[in-house]
Amino acid sequence: MVRLNIEVICVWRNRQEVVQVSLEEGATALDALSASGLRQRHPEIDAGEPALGIFGRRVPPGTTLVQGDRVEVYRPLLVDPKESRRAKVSAKRRLKR
Repeated sequence: MVRLNIEVICVWRNRQEVVQVSLEEGATALDALSASGLRQRHPEIDAGEPALGIFGRRVPPGTTLVQGDRVEVYRPLLVDPKESRRAKVSAKRRLKR
């Protein structure tokens, strides 16, 4: 039986939490999240189908992992990036006047 060493990471504004898990070959990104215990400690992580990625690339929760993968738990955006840029541009224009 082959074991995979996987890192699960979740980042908040002021901190991050990294958990090492050992899973059986064929495990998925969702399995890694479950094994990490992050959902139990942080109920704000989406209980339905959480947004997950591997090394910065968004993946479905059922994605099969390989040795050394880093599963990232993505938080929902608080502000739409387009709206944020528009607000910044608008503020700069007002300062110029």
